[in-house]
Amino acid sequence: MTEQVAPPPPEEEEENEVLRAARERQQQREAAEAAQAADQEAAKGKRGWKTAAAAGLGIGSAAVIAALLYANRGKIK
Repeated sequence: MTEQVAPPPPEEEEENEVLRAARERQQQREAAEAAQAADQEAAKGKRGWKTAAAAGLGIGSAAVIAALLYANRGKIK
């Protein structure tokens, strides 16, 4: 019989732009949710500046990532 050799360990894959953007967006969403929860707890119904800042940060970062992906679309192929 032939001996079976264990497969080599998977090589570490580099994180591509799309996966990095998705990971960053998830982190921003979590930060925004935490800030919103803190604002609701502190103000009980009032929206604080932290929520607006977190939302602005998330939208701005998403716009920057989209612009970078659009600008580099020719290099990706």
